[in-house]
Amino acid sequence: MTAIPPEHRRILAGYRMPPEWAPHLACYLAWPHNRDTWPGKFDVIPAIYADMVAKIARFEPVRLMVTDAAQLDDVPAMIRDAARRTEKEAPGPLHPIDIFHLPTNDAWVRDHGPIFVNRLASAARAGPNQIALDWRFNSWGEKYGAFDLDDVVPQKLSARYGFEVIEPGIVLEGGSIDVNGAGSVLTTESCLLNPNRNPTLSRADVEDYLRTYLGVTNVLWLGDGIAGDDTDGHIDDLARFVAADTIVTVVEDDPLDVNYKVLQDNLARLRAARDQDGRPFKIETLPMPPAVIHEDTRLPASYANFYTGNRAVLMPRFDCPQDNVAASTLSKLFPGRVVVGVPSTDLVWGLGSVHCLSQQHPAP
Repeated sequence: MTAIPPEHRRILAGYRMPPEWAPHLACYLAWPHNRDTWPGKFDVIPAIYADMVAKIARFEPVRLMVTDAAQLDDVPAMIRDAARRTEKEAPGPLHPIDIFHLPTNDAWVRDHGPIFVNRLASAARAGPNQIALDWRFNSWGEKYGAFDLDDVVPQKLSARYGFEVIEPGIVLEGGSIDVNGAGSVLTTESCLLNPNRNPTLSRADVEDYLRTYLGVTNVLWLGDGIAGDDTDGHIDDLARFVAADTIVTVVEDDPLDVNYKVLQDNLARLRAARDQDGRPFKIETLPMPPAVIHEDTRLPASYANFYTGNRAVLMPRFDCPQDNVAASTLSKLFPGRVVVGVPSTDLVWGLGSVHCLSQQHPAP
C-alpha cells in the first residue's frame, strides 16, 4: 500500500474540509472543448455552459480555464450574451470572472481540481489558514485516454493564485466525496473501493486517507451509483449533505426502474447511519427525473448534482415536472439561497452536470 507520510499527518492535524455551503472565495470552471465528451451534440454545449457560468457569477467570483488561447477573446462575449439572457432568472451584476489560458483534457474540474482544507480555530500548531489537496487523477480508472493535463491542474492553479498544495499520492475525485464540515464524509464503495483507482488499498486504508487529509472522523459508505454513471458511482449523483445534521438523497419511485433497488439500498444505509457524535441524520429526499436516454444510452441524470454557491443553489434542470419538485425541496433545505436551474438534458450527454463541472474554493 501507499503509506501516508508522517509529515502529512503532522501538518494536516487541525485541518478540515469545509462543507460546500460555507462561504466561497471563488468557483473554478474549465471551458468545454473535448468534442468526444459530447459526441454529436457538442455544438450546443458552449452556449449552455456560458449560461451556467453567468448564473454562478451572479453569486460569486469565477476562475475560468480555457484550453485554446483564442477563446480568451471569444468566451467573454458568450458569457455576456448569456448574462443578458438569464437576467430574469438570476438578476444582479456579475462578480469578477478571471478567464485565463490553462489547458485541460476535459471540463470536469470537480474531479481533477484542488480540494481545500481549512485550519480549525482549535488547531494546536501554527500553519497556513488553508491548504489545497492535489489528489492523483486517472480519468476515472483510465477510461478516457490522456489525462496528463487534468492531473496537473491543482499545481497550475497554485502557481497562479498562490495557495499551498499537498499531494496525498492516491487517486481520488472530488465528485466521490461530500462532507458536512463537522467530521463526517459521504462516499461509495463502488467508487473508492474500485480496483481501477487504488488497487492496493483496503477499505481501512482508504478511510485512513480520508481521515488524515480531509480532517474527518466518520466515514459513511453507500453502495452503488446510478445507471449510466461512468465514474463508478460518485456520491454527487446520489446523496449530499445540506446541513451538518441533514442529508438529501435521490429516490426512484418506479420499482421497475433500474435505479430503484440501488437507491432504496442507499436510503436504508442513510437511515441507519450516525454522525460523528453518534446521532442519526435527518434524511430528506429528491425525486429522480424521468429516464434521460440518448442514442439508446441511459444517462446519469440526477438532481443531486447541484452546486451550492454563495446565496444560491445551481440545480440541474431536465424540462419535466420533477424539476419543480426538486427546486421546491432544495429551496426548503437551503433557506436564504435562491435555486437557479441550469439546462442539463444536453449537458448530461457528457455523463455529468452542474456539480461535476464546478469546484469551489472556500474562503480561508
